[in-house]
Amino acid sequence: MRSKDRRVFMMQVAASGALLAASRLATAQAVPLQETDPAATALGYKADATKVDKAKYATYAPGRQCNSCMQWKGGTSDATAACGIFPGKVVAAKGWCTAWVKKA
Repeated sequence: MRSKDRRVFMMQVAASGALLAASRLATAQAVPLQETDPAATALGYKADATKVDKAKYATYAPGRQCNSCMQWKGGTSDATAACGIFPGKVVAAKGWCTAWVKKA
């Protein structure tokens, strides 16, 4: 391999490593979804499902919470995790919103 080709190759390897590190950092820095966030408000998100206004949200039922939703990206014992509805944010396992769909 010629010197110039080797340099180009090494720069490409370094750039791809930096991109991978940046993507992992972005995932690690997801912020908790606030109930006051406009998207959360639009979907009636509550971090504690027991505090959902049952008169306003007739689709809510006890036991329906984020960690039993199809959009939940975490494990069964995680307190918070990513949600397919709120990119870049994490939601509470015991939370709820109107986008809740039973996990298959």
